[in-house]
Amino acid sequence: MKKLISQLTLSLFLGIVLMAIKAPEANAQGGRKVMQLSGIILGEDSVAGLPGVHVYVPKAGRGTTSNRVGYFSLPVLEGDEIIISAIGYERQFYRVPASDRDNLTIVVEMISDTTFLETVEIMPFPTEQIFKEAVLALNLPINPNEAVDVNEELMALMLQSVPMDGAANHRYYMDNWIQYQNDRYGPRSNPLLNPFNWANFFRSLRSKKK
Repeated sequence: MKKLISQLTLSLFLGIVLMAIKAPEANAQGGRKVMQLSGIILGEDSVAGLPGVHVYVPKAGRGTTSNRVGYFSLPVLEGDEIIISAIGYERQFYRVPASDRDNLTIVVEMISDTTFLETVEIMPFPTEQIFKEAVLALNLPINPNEAVDVNEELMALMLQSVPMDGAANHRYYMDNWIQYQNDRYGPRSNPLLNPFNWANFFRSLRSKKK
């Protein structure tokens, strides 16, 4: 009886050892292989690489972006569905095939996503005849040099609400640039701390009292 129990115990022990040895092998066979996927993304001309193209695996939640010459590289698994997308181009799809190698290299050519819109003609009047009648009905001044009565408050409101043109924007930028150059070599002076300004201020008050 003791001999039988010893044999059963030895068989159970050997079975556990064999299962422990074969478990990693089964997991390795059932799991997917990891490999490095690299490639170049080209435009329609197939000459220059496209920068900023998104290459990602939606199900895994990982991805990367092509660099300034269109090159990308990221780790993937066998069977991964990869989406390659960029603004202005159609989406490209790639499925990682089974391979014995540890790395894969692909070349992707993007296709422009061109959308043609119908021509829209914008006219404030339904017909040309109504437009002519509206123009003829306008009370336009005959003499271009004739003075026009302008509301000063309305002009001041328009002056505040109308945005700056190109010349005004350029002048504003140059004024800020000059002020920045002056501030680089020392702090901006405060006029309230200048005693000569206070002297002029009191002198102006005395002149007003007289």
